[in-house]
Amino acid sequence: MPALTFGIVVFPGSNCDHDAQYALGTVCGQETRLLWHKETSLQGADVIILPGGFSYGDYLRCGAIARFSPIMKEVIAFANDGGTVIGICNGFQILCEAGLLPGVLLRNEQLRFSCSYVHLRVEQNTSRYTSACVPGEVLRIPIAHGDGNYFADAETLRTLEEKRRVLFRYCDPDGTVSGGANPNGSLRNIAGIMNEQGNVMGMMPHPERAVEALLGPTDGRKVLRSIIESVVVHGELTHSSLS
Repeated sequence: MPALTFGIVVFPGSNCDHDAQYALGTVCGQETRLLWHKETSLQGADVIILPGGFSYGDYLRCGAIARFSPIMKEVIAFANDGGTVIGICNGFQILCEAGLLPGVLLRNEQLRFSCSYVHLRVEQNTSRYTSACVPGEVLRIPIAHGDGNYFADAETLRTLEEKRRVLFRYCDPDGTVSGGANPNGSLRNIAGIMNEQGNVMGMMPHPERAVEALLGPTDGRKVLRSIIESVVVHGELTHSSLS
């Protein structure tokens, strides 16, 4: 299987960029390029990753300033052209601020930073982010955030549910979606969603931190493998990435 090129955007305050680079490059054998936020080219990347961290110190709102970085103009154009874009944690917040995903990430309900392993129920496996999973499968992946409380209005939630755009929910180890399994107060235990076209995904948990048995669970590899296999096997590349 040929390698993809993953462009990993680096903002001032990003702290998971090298985690993503290691997981995708060293562990998954893909090409990776770190893209500084002031750049105006995606350098031919096939997939774009907006990593976790505290872009611009999370001033104003998480992701609110990063959304106006020069490179985001290119990321938005890439996404609108069908390119695969993934936002993890702070990256999810940035995608919401940029209007590429609906809703907003608010302060955690308990008003404190949450850093722990959580269980996620895979809601469907027809997306390019979950194709290596089984519907209802439970993944164990870490979180590390203070603003992971997903909120959207009733109409947006209805659309997400009806169009099967909710990809992951916080759950108990047996897959039961419960209040006790919700680490941040997210509505309907939502942990990850995608856009209507299915080419932009945001999730609060960190799959790039769950890829090596030496450090713990390796369930994050299923998310990364889903992306790699979907883009390569099903040819989900934009014409701009092939030029």
